[in-house]
Amino acid sequence: MGKPLLYEIWEKPASSCIIGICTAIWFYIQKKNIGYASVGLSYETAVEGHYWRIITSAFSHISMLHLVFNMSALWSLGVVEQLGYIGLGVEFYLHYTLVLVMLSGLLVLGVYHILIQKFKLEYFRRVTAVGYSCVVFGWMTVLAAKQPSSKLNLFGFLSLPISFAPFESLIFTSIIVPQASFIGHLSGIIVGYCIAWDLIHGMSNYWAISMLGWIILVFFLSLKRSGAFDLNFIEIESVTDSSLPTVGFLASGNGRTLQMDIFTGGGAELV
Repeated sequence: MGKPLLYEIWEKPASSCIIGICTAIWFYIQKKNIGYASVGLSYETAVEGHYWRIITSAFSHISMLHLVFNMSALWSLGVVEQLGYIGLGVEFYLHYTLVLVMLSGLLVLGVYHILIQKFKLEYFRRVTAVGYSCVVFGWMTVLAAKQPSSKLNLFGFLSLPISFAPFESLIFTSIIVPQASFIGHLSGIIVGYCIAWDLIHGMSNYWAISMLGWIILVFFLSLKRSGAFDLNFIEIESVTDSSLPTVGFLASGNGRTLQMDIFTGGGAELV
């Protein structure tokens, strides 16, 4: 018999929290009937200053199957939290989850920029990426490099050798799910190898908290500037250098109203 669920949750606290957050966001999106274009990441919206979409796109999913597949893989990869004896563990998991979310999103935008500007593939201007797969593929890659003898269990019955799982899953999802984002998944793999090979290293509690603080600041400032939400408690005032906004907090008003964005000519990519 397997371990009790509560015991496994105790062993994988960070993974369990992220799964809970993604599930809650999915229910909220379904309840409010929010379209993927309103929360997803695209080159066009990033150029317009919607930097907050790097975060919302990662934690949003557009279907139950999409959510279940990603969360099932993430649950299996939670074993990273139990490998403190080889330099991984809960802190490592939390620190580099931040890195994976941010860098994989930025790498996707960088690839889109090259495809649009150098190869004139305008299709990628409006392609909208949604999902946590970039991070899932990143952790899959880290585990493949650090613990190649491990297994990746999906849905409780499909087991893959972790050493081949990143590229097996990349090819499998690209064939089986036409909307799967090859660029997004590959970006997660690249960032994962950078972490596993210590090309990105040195994260500590100080740097993680500092990064989180900057992410939150940019998230709310870009939300305010983009006008996607009515954030009345944040005021951005003009200063001598208009490129350097100041932030003030107003005593009145705390309503938040979602403004739906409609895109034409683009499509959704599941990540």
